Amino acid sequence: MSKLPIIRIDIVSDVMCPWCIIGYKKLEQAMLNMKNNVEFQIYWQPFELNPEMPLAGEHLATHLQDKYGSSKEQSIKSRQQIVDIGKSVGFEFSFNENSRIYNSFLSHQLLHWAKLYDKQTELKLALFDLYFTQQKNPSELTLLLDVAEKVGLNREAAKEVLETQRYAQAVRDDQHFWHKNDVQAVPAFIFNKQYLLSGAQESQTLQDVIETIIKEQREKLL
Repeated sequence: MSKLPIIRIDIVSDVMCPWCIIGYKKLEQAMLNMKNNVEFQIYWQPFELNPEMPLAGEHLATHLQDKYGSSKEQSIKSRQQIVDIGKSVGFEFSFNENSRIYNSFLSHQLLHWAKLYDKQTELKLALFDLYFTQQKNPSELTLLLDVAEKVGLNREAAKEVLETQRYAQAVRDDQHFWHKNDVQAVPAFIFNKQYLLSGAQESQTLQDVIETIIKEQREKLL
């Protein structure tokens, strides 16, 4: 049996971004459809929508109004749209009147460390669940440690990583790299370090890209 081709996918995203989990769930479906044809290597890359956000966060509706000029009615409508799309891809958003948006820098540091143990995707999905489904603060140390432990990472090691800020500069460097390479919004999917696809694309669109890359790889071997 011939070895399956390998496609690397770098996903630039923020835990605070609802379209990032929606985009991933659509990618997940595309990867499932192609599982017999290709092996995927997923790497999560950092992006902060609000790098100046205080750790305590801000009221979500107020934040959206201040940042985008959204009215209360527009904010409610937008969140309901996200809830409905979430249901269609199998993810639960639990927005409420008290929903807040938080600083995500510690989450990115934890994700950077989790890459060493091949736990990035498990951790990222658990963080999305923590924030969007459970409506909890992913910048709170104890909650981050709970999530790390839940996905099989060592709690004390995770605590040391976050308290010493061991990977803070590495995360900043990664953010700068992707910004310099034309990633201005998230989610962004980079296939084999060559092809950039921005936004929460439909599963079929993502599958088409994957199939095109496989075809190109095969043609290079001829």
